[in-house]
Amino acid sequence: MKISQSKADDILQCARTLIIRGGYNSFSYADISHVVGIRNASIHHHFPSKSNLVQKLVAQYRLEAEAGIAELERNISDPLEQLRAYIGYWQGCIADATHPFCVCALLASEIPILPETVVTEIRAHFRGLSDWLTAVLQRGVAQGRVVLTGAARANAEIFMATVHGAMLSARAHGDPATFAAITRPMLERITA
Repeated sequence: MKISQSKADDILQCARTLIIRGGYNSFSYADISHVVGIRNASIHHHFPSKSNLVQKLVAQYRLEAEAGIAELERNISDPLEQLRAYIGYWQGCIADATHPFCVCALLASEIPILPETVVTEIRAHFRGLSDWLTAVLQRGVAQGRVVLTGAARANAEIFMATVHGAMLSARAHGDPATFAAITRPMLERITA
């Protein structure tokens, strides 16, 4: 039995929700089967193993992130405003609970127990995000919109870690406003 593309998408979306809720080991195919309304065997037909499923999910997530960044690049020319929009995206996701946590950030905390195929995808996501943030910060400095202490690459890593840490703090406190309380001062520090 071939699963339709929409069923495969339903499986991936369900897995994403379950991972955001509790991490890699927090769910099984039986959990997905119950939510999506298909048999475990049908899930295995399309995704032979949990590592295949999560690898596909992270690869899909990376493509979504890359598309979002490309959209920011197309629609916002000012580097500082790009950074604000990136933070604003996450602030909105956390506030309305649509995507309250970066899948790759959450899974990165589990790297020691994850299959290598999943780890490879996670690391590629972080490299891509770091590369983009580095380029934005470099443009910001060149245009006089951003002030940095140290190298743009190190500041990109600090920016990324602050955003992901703010997600974690918002979750820990059970308060979406915590995210902005942490990220706002970071933006203020680098604003020229």
